[in-house]
Amino acid sequence: MTAQQFEAQGGVATADPSAIRRWLTSQLISWIVSDKRLLAQRAKVERQRTRNRAPHVLEYFHQVDDGYSHLAAQLLKPLLLRYDVDLRCHLVSGPKGGNVVEPDLLARLSYYDAEKIAPHYGLEFPGTNVQPTSCQIETASGILAAQDNSNFIERAALVGSALWLGDDAALQKMANTYGSATGEQLAASVASGNARREALNHYSGAMFYYGREWYWGVDRLYHLEQRLIELGATRITTNEAPNSASPTTLLAPRPALEPGRLKDNASLTLEIYPSLRSPYTAIAFDRTVSLARDTGVSLVVRPVLPMVMRGVPVTRQKGLYIFRDAAREAQAAGVPFGNFYDPIGEPAKRCYALYPWACEQNRGIELLSS
Repeated sequence: MTAQQFEAQGGVATADPSAIRRWLTSQLISWIVSDKRLLAQRAKVERQRTRNRAPHVLEYFHQVDDGYSHLAAQLLKPLLLRYDVDLRCHLVSGPKGGNVVEPDLLARLSYYDAEKIAPHYGLEFPGTNVQPTSCQIETASGILAAQDNSNFIERAALVGSALWLGDDAALQKMANTYGSATGEQLAASVASGNARREALNHYSGAMFYYGREWYWGVDRLYHLEQRLIELGATRITTNEAPNSASPTTLLAPRPALEPGRLKDNASLTLEIYPSLRSPYTAIAFDRTVSLARDTGVSLVVRPVLPMVMRGVPVTRQKGLYIFRDAAREAQAAGVPFGNFYDPIGEPAKRCYALYPWACEQNRGIELLSS
């Protein structure tokens, strides 16, 4: 590999930072993702809320043409019924610029992924494999932009179902029945939602925001639910202890990882693309290896360079969210995380240079795991 392939790409991280910059970055991220900082922040937020006698304000940012948003929309009304929150909905556009390098790929992934995960949460996503047209998206957006907050909560999932089914007749009927915003009104509504999201330091759709923390879609909703339960912000009483966060009390519990009783004979293949700087790799790699072993499938490891080392821009906004999100997931999964040392640049190069040799010794997985 030539030196030119590892030239610094700029942005919030460089391909080979100086020793002092690497140390400072490592210290900063370790502090940002620490449990101590998170718990202190939550306590401060709750003290301020209590002192101001304010409600539990939960904000939701809905992106009409996003598969994850359609799943989240189906839980808006159940959330409001289950938890004592002031739910405020915003209409937004998708991420832009350095926050999304391949918008078309991300859009297709949201359709594919939403269809796969929906049944595990008791939700629905039409499996038509047909992407909504720009005209259908505009019609659906216009309907939602015309709704007040309570009607948005009631109708977002209905509008989404018609959109993802490609049902023009149903969309037009809802536009006639519920009303539809003009082009200017729609643009103003989306601009307002985008501005609010930007002010809160995020960039994506299907996002919930509560008390200085972000929760992405139904996948991360269990973190929010557990937090609200711990604060006693529930409307429905159960037979369990007041602070119980048992999966039976959650609308969107974290799915359990169950290998099952049957074992494959390596006829199936599981591929993983680990990056040495990715916090998601850090919390998922060893568990993926264990899953392959427990299920008997063949594991194929395909290492990739960290994003900034291959020229992919990563904004500070996106980077901080990723690390904070990974820290919460690690804690939930019981995976050690947080004592971070930034391997970008020379450390990553050295590890990847060793990888072919480690594979020859049948120790490639052990090298990446270490």
